[in-house]
Amino acid sequence: MLSRTADHLYWMARYIERAENTARLLDIAYQTTLQPQSAVEAEQTWRSLLSISELNALHASGYTDVDARSVMKFFVADENNLSSVFNCLRASRENARAVRGSLTTEVWETTNQTWLEFRKLLKADWLRDPGALFEWIKYRSHLSRGVTVGTMLQDEAFHFIRIGSFLERADNTARLLDVKFYDEGHAPAEREAARDFYYWSAVLRSVSGFEIYRKVYSNVIQPDKVAELLILRQDMPRSLAHCMSRLVGNLKRVANPQSTETLRRAGRLEAALNFGRIDEILATGLHTYLDDFLAKVADLGNDISNDFLV
Repeated sequence: MLSRTADHLYWMARYIERAENTARLLDIAYQTTLQPQSAVEAEQTWRSLLSISELNALHASGYTDVDARSVMKFFVADENNLSSVFNCLRASRENARAVRGSLTTEVWETTNQTWLEFRKLLKADWLRDPGALFEWIKYRSHLSRGVTVGTMLQDEAFHFIRIGSFLERADNTARLLDVKFYDEGHAPAEREAARDFYYWSAVLRSVSGFEIYRKVYSNVIQPDKVAELLILRQDMPRSLAHCMSRLVGNLKRVANPQSTETLRRAGRLEAALNFGRIDEILATGLHTYLDDFLAKVADLGNDISNDFLV
C-alpha cells in the first residue's frame, strides 16, 4: 500500500475517534457542572479540561471567560481549534475523500453524511441542549466503526484504520481519567463522597461503562475500581489495555522491516498493562501514570508515522 493512502486512512479514523472522545470529555464536564457547586468549582472543571488538552493559551486568545458556553463552543465549533469537533469531522471527511477508492460505499457515505449533518446542527441553537449533540456525535462515530468492520475487506487498509482508531482511543481514555486529577500540578482537593459518586458515575456513563462496572464489581462505585476498569481490564472496550492489545494486533498485520522497534515499544506498553496492578499504579500517583502513558502514546504515534506514513 502507498504510504500516502495509509496516511489518509489512519488519520480518517483518528479524527472521527477524536471527535467522539471530545464529545465524551465535554459531556462529563457538562454533567459535572450541573451538580450543586460554586462558580469557582465550575470554572475549575472547564479549566481542567483545557489544561489536560493543552489548549489553555489557544482558548484564551479567542475567549474572555472560562465557562461552559465558551469552552463548549471552543471544543465543538471553533475553526481555529484544530482539535474541535468541527475540524475533526471535516478532516475525517477530507481524508476519506482522498482515498475514496480504498473505502466501501457505506464507509464513504457515512463519513460524508456525518459532516453534512453536523454543519446543519451547528446552525441550530445546539447550546440549549448540548447533551443531545454529544450523543449524536457518539452515535455517528459508532455508525462509522460499524460500517467499517461490517463492510470492509480486512486488508492493510482496514488495519491502518483500526490502528488510528485504537491509538486515538487510548489517548483519549487516559485524558478522560486525568481530567479528574489534573489541578495545575498539585494534588486534587478532597471532595464530598456524594459528589465523587456522581462524578465517577458520569465518567462511567460517558464511556458506556456504567452497566459494565455493575456487572464486573457488583458494588458501589469506587474511584480505584473505575480506574482499574478503564486502565487494566482487557475485556472493557475503551480501556487502555484493550486499546493497546488491539493496536499491537493490527500493527503486526502491517509490520515491515523498519517497524521492528515501533512494534517492540508498543508490545512493552501492552505488556505493562496486561501485568499491571491498580494498587501499584495508584501508589505512584494516577496523574503521574497517565501523564507518562500519554507521552508514550504520543511517541508511538510519531513512530508509526515515521515507519508507515507520509
